[in-house]
Amino acid sequence: MLDDFLYTNADVFAWSPSDMLCIPREVTEHSLEIRAGSKPMKQRLRRFDEEKRKINGEEVHKLLTVGFIKEVHHPEWLANPMLVKKKNGKMRLCVDYTSLNKACLKVPFPLLRIDQIVDSTTGCETLSLLDAYSGYHQIKMKESVQLATSFITPFGMYCYVTMPFGLRNARATYQRCMLHVFGEHVGSTVEAYIDDIIIKSKMQGDLIQDLEITFGCLRTNNIKLNLEKCVFGVC
Repeated sequence: MLDDFLYTNADVFAWSPSDMLCIPREVTEHSLEIRAGSKPMKQRLRRFDEEKRKINGEEVHKLLTVGFIKEVHHPEWLANPMLVKKKNGKMRLCVDYTSLNKACLKVPFPLLRIDQIVDSTTGCETLSLLDAYSGYHQIKMKESVQLATSFITPFGMYCYVTMPFGLRNARATYQRCMLHVFGEHVGSTVEAYIDDIIIKSKMQGDLIQDLEITFGCLRTNNIKLNLEKCVFGVC
């Protein structure tokens, strides 16, 4: 029954970045509150060895192809990229936004306590663990602040169109989005910690119904999941 359900709801999963639609701006978008009078910082291009330079170019090409970044010509803020190794051994392109973050006001939006989320699953017969596909990139950057995310590479200068890792308040923006998306179901059948989602089924027979409700919320808001990182019906 679970396999049949997942098959008929395959549209909720992204198989590549090109399958992502992005969350509507009226639901959420990421903005930056840069302090008035802050002096924009332009970093000089750092030196990369040939291997990292090649990976840098490949990652930039991927981000351009899927529309996560765009080329820029006259940025005021300019940061350097960093290559960070993921758990699967592959490299992820991140940007050192230290200077920009220092100039931005922090949003005091509360993140849930992980221990409380774990405690809330007590008594549930089955759990489903969901992971958003490139979760941060499903949220768009506010157009007026996109240029502030500019970064320099050996291949040109670019800025983010979607929300990247490392920006101040990005976690808060995502958490607020999840609370809006799942609404009344948060704390009842769903818990969300940034881009990690837990579906709590009190009884094993409630699994499909709980999945239907959660998938409905995701579908309404154009949120896509990464099937490879999802686990369903854990006892």
